[in-house]
Amino acid sequence: MNRSKRYLFQVFLWAAIWIVGWLVLGGDFQFVKQNLISFVLQILVVTVLVYYTAPTLLLKKKYTFFILVSIGLLLICSAISSQIFQGPPPRRGALPDMRVQPPPRFLIEFLLVTIAYVLATIVETFLFAQKHEKETIRNKNENLQTELKLLKSQINPHFLFNSLNNIYALSAIDSNKTQQSISSLSDMLRYVLYECDRPYVPLHKEIDYIENYLKLFCLKSSKVFPIKTDFKVMDNNVNIAPMLLIPFVENALKHGNLENIKNSFLTISIYSDSKEIKFEIANSVPETVLNKDKVGGIGLENVKKRLALLYPNRHELIINDKSTIFEVKLHLNLDGKD
Repeated sequence: MNRSKRYLFQVFLWAAIWIVGWLVLGGDFQFVKQNLISFVLQILVVTVLVYYTAPTLLLKKKYTFFILVSIGLLLICSAISSQIFQGPPPRRGALPDMRVQPPPRFLIEFLLVTIAYVLATIVETFLFAQKHEKETIRNKNENLQTELKLLKSQINPHFLFNSLNNIYALSAIDSNKTQQSISSLSDMLRYVLYECDRPYVPLHKEIDYIENYLKLFCLKSSKVFPIKTDFKVMDNNVNIAPMLLIPFVENALKHGNLENIKNSFLTISIYSDSKEIKFEIANSVPETVLNKDKVGGIGLENVKKRLALLYPNRHELIINDKSTIFEVKLHLNLDGKD
């Protein structure tokens, strides 16, 4: 609601109040004559509030000046109104009226304009707070989108870097497997370029990406790696944030030392229905800490941030880092309840 609409709302509100009062008292024209100036002064103080004191003083937190200007305005308006309605002076020699005297006209006028001013201040403050909250939410959403784009831009090149390293190592061993790995990488890049721009993707496409990634990893050697997968998607309409599970898989392949067939393992399981997604991954931990490249750690930190942004209060991430096993359990609640 813009300033002009707020002002007209205040005018119509007080006009309606005075009209109701006039009708309750029988529609006497004398009522209008006695209170017209009071109504005009109420509209005056509301005008000053809406167009000056509220936007330039109150909403800019200049509270002292706002109070002083407001009190001065109310006193001036009350004095003007009370002087206009001041009755004729008593005649000389007249006996004083011993009946209970009504309160001074100045006090009555001061209360009337003060009530109008205070109510208008409350309305302006409420509408400003509402507008400020909407702007805060919009800015927060924009910041979230910016941060998510930044996180994705960090994740995707990291996967491409590792995949190209695998293909480079394979090219010196088997040209046929190199072609197969390039095909797998092509499917992966197609997913990253054309699907990951969306906020959410079907879970089965994320699983396809994981399978291609594992296939690419396995093609670099003639060994049969100790990798076991169990994927059960009960509802194909289930969606997930793209590239959310891959960092855990990439981390397990990098640090699980799967080249040591006898003393290593990797298990991945995904279960989902319409209400939840359960992801578990466990890999062996070698006695000697591996340091395959200097990029490690980016993926896991990013996925933690993305979980906090995309699934606030709707996810549970448990990481068990033991001496012989590294295990991750992720539960995503899809029904919006904690």
